[in-house]
Amino acid sequence: MTLKFALLGAGRIGKVHARAISGNPDAELAFVADAVADAAKAISEQYGCRVSTIDEIAADPTVDAVIICTPTNTHADLIEKFAQAGKAIFCEKPVDLDVTRAEACLKVVRETGAKLMLGFQRRYDPHFSAVKKAITDGRIGDVEMIQIVSRDPGAPPMDYIKSSGGIFRDMTIHDFDMARFLLDEEPVTVYATASVLTDKAIKGVDFDSASVTLTTASGKHCTISNSRRATYGYDQRVEVHGSKGTVAVENQRPVTIDVATAEGFTRPALHDFFMTRYVEAYAAEIAALVSVVKGGASPSPSGEDGLRALVLADAAFRSAKQGVVVTL
Repeated sequence: MTLKFALLGAGRIGKVHARAISGNPDAELAFVADAVADAAKAISEQYGCRVSTIDEIAADPTVDAVIICTPTNTHADLIEKFAQAGKAIFCEKPVDLDVTRAEACLKVVRETGAKLMLGFQRRYDPHFSAVKKAITDGRIGDVEMIQIVSRDPGAPPMDYIKSSGGIFRDMTIHDFDMARFLLDEEPVTVYATASVLTDKAIKGVDFDSASVTLTTASGKHCTISNSRRATYGYDQRVEVHGSKGTVAVENQRPVTIDVATAEGFTRPALHDFFMTRYVEAYAAEIAALVSVVKGGASPSPSGEDGLRALVLADAAFRSAKQGVVVTL
């Protein structure tokens, strides 16, 4: 059975998901909705889907699932709307920028029995998945320390920064989810430092450079390094140190070759951003969603995972502002 999907939001991330859906034999992109008519039309023409409205999609009994890629301030309302309409839901992170609003939204999801999956695609990246498997298989023993490096090639536009909820809720939130995924134990303290080093215009609006330390009740800890400026490309690395050894993911490149000459060794540049670095992850994410909709799996990451990552983001923001360790 081919599932019918509707895409809400035809912007940058919407295009990524449209491509992933079109590449899955069990999924069909049937509808697209966007407040910008030209953006919806472009997706429609490229993938052969119909431009529709959010209300029409909610009322259409042929729609099995919706992919929410709209602005963050619309996420909670749309999740509730489609939960009540009986649709399976995939939503880009976060559920909302406010923890209380996110909790209220997830209450509706529970009451309706809706299936909700959150967009933390790194869990589905084959490299990070292999790290998780090495941990689960016991190859490195008990996890003791984790280092996560996540640096963007450049800061987003100022309009986006102002509405994003800040670096911790917009960028580091992916790393908080990955930390929880690999630690398999909830952090109980958060200590963060943050500053503006890449663009003075950001000062007073947000941070562009941040370091976070998470500690669990058993003493495991994870350090996260974020920057909005990596002149060399999209920097995505993880190392997990355990009682028996270490497992790590290095940066990925579009081409994996080394050139050696008398002048030395050279390697290709890194991926330029998430759209190319995580192509396989987005495809696997949609495949997992198909399995969820067909009833063979539980949504992962779940709405609860999204909420816990948001709580950590709020704690990191408070810690950076106040210069204190925040206990959860």
